[in-house]
Amino acid sequence: MKRFLVAIPTTDGGGVEVHPMKEWLRQNPSEVPPGSHPTTDTSHRLRDALRKAGWVVQENEHEVRLVRTTDSSTLSQISQVLGDESEDGEDTDDAGDPSFGLEYQLRDFLAQNIERFPIDGTTLKLYVDPTGRDGVEYPTDVGPIDILAVDPMDNFVVFELKRARVADRAVGQLARYMGWVKHTIGRDRNVKGVIVAKTIDKRLRYAATVVPCVTLLEYTVEFHLHPAHDIGT
Repeated sequence: MKRFLVAIPTTDGGGVEVHPMKEWLRQNPSEVPPGSHPTTDTSHRLRDALRKAGWVVQENEHEVRLVRTTDSSTLSQISQVLGDESEDGEDTDDAGDPSFGLEYQLRDFLAQNIERFPIDGTTLKLYVDPTGRDGVEYPTDVGPIDILAVDPMDNFVVFELKRARVADRAVGQLARYMGWVKHTIGRDRNVKGVIVAKTIDKRLRYAATVVPCVTLLEYTVEFHLHPAHDIGT
């Protein structure tokens, strides 16, 4: 089954954000083409409607990417970044090795269970700002933070999540978010960073050794089936 994604430039113009198409359209109703509905319409119908609205469709055997622009320079940048991710091994599943199908699945699982997974021996909880906005996909001037958490001393922990294998550029992406937190809502607090991925390669391990306050974590997925008992037993 193909994945349907939207690819948009980050707010600082230095990268690309990729989101599940239907979820992104529900969060951005102004982008929904007239006559379409991201909940009731099929992914194929939404793809066709977005194409008619001027979106560019990039499609291969495994996924459909929709780019919200017809500007050649922006489209070239998006294609280059997405292509580089594939070449570096980022977001590429290991054959036969189970992983989360999309980053938002990994994000939601960790957000809902964050207190069950101590980081460096410290139990965390989701950050909630004064407006009541929680730390899931927390908006910033440099792009949304996957998960923003706090420790018992109210220091910030910034999570960057990758569903499969991750390239070393993730360190720069995480540092950008950490810097934003440190210079805005976390001026009087410590800020740490965590990268979670299915596989952390050697290049990323080397890069992280010279970046203070960054923790690298690999996740595993387990699935068990148990026999259901008969009624009355």
